[in-house]
Amino acid sequence: MLIIGERINSTRKSIDRAVRAKDADFIREEALNQVNAGAHMLDVNCGTLDAQEEPAVMEWLVQTVQEIAGVPLCIDSPNYKALAAGLSVHRGKAMINSISGETERYKKVLPLVKEYGASVVALCMDDRGIPANKNQALEVGVKLVNDLLDAGVPVDDIYFDPLVRSVATNPETVVETLRLMEEMASRFSGLHFVSGLSNVSFGLPERRHLNRAYVVLSMASGLDAVIVDPLDSTLMALVYATEALLNKDRFCMQYIRCYHQGKLKA
Repeated sequence: MLIIGERINSTRKSIDRAVRAKDADFIREEALNQVNAGAHMLDVNCGTLDAQEEPAVMEWLVQTVQEIAGVPLCIDSPNYKALAAGLSVHRGKAMINSISGETERYKKVLPLVKEYGASVVALCMDDRGIPANKNQALEVGVKLVNDLLDAGVPVDDIYFDPLVRSVATNPETVVETLRLMEEMASRFSGLHFVSGLSNVSFGLPERRHLNRAYVVLSMASGLDAVIVDPLDSTLMALVYATEALLNKDRFCMQYIRCYHQGKLKA
């Protein structure tokens, strides 16, 4: 399971302040805490800044995090100029968050994917928005993945995000998302699946319980990357336990190692 730490995101007030003040020490501490908690990659987002400022700040943010963290980054922005700026200084193979079937976004992001050999989060949406049901989502997802493959992007570099919605307003969303991932996996061998957690529980109390349950269910249906807060030790323990139960952790070696490292404590 690829754990992508979500905490360096300027929608969080503390990160927004640190980014605007160029508080490198604060950013580095956030990065190290996530890596020490088990993150394999860190998402970096400074999208609350003005669109003209964002590229330069993204460049600074990528350099600041990579100086200390020693892991690749998921460069996250709707602003393709900010993506390009972050990629230009990134060391190693980056992930781009994100591309979609939206015409303009696809045209602007695809050249960056190819130029930098980056992996990419592929959002299941097009010019019509987020699909209204599973059948439409399958249509959108198949076209998007086929377009990326036809453009020369290796399947191993594509992380399909089914864009789960809130179960509070879309009661069928999780069941349909699980089925969508299963159908996409049957059509595209080697395709990766990624998801964030915030949408599924939006508008409900004690959201962490729903988020954690969603991760476990999704892993059983093929989810192999997740954008999360790795400082949620209960969620991380559930990920390790689920990998063991799904035979993705042979003889439970990772689970045992995490136990000895104290990572399974409540």
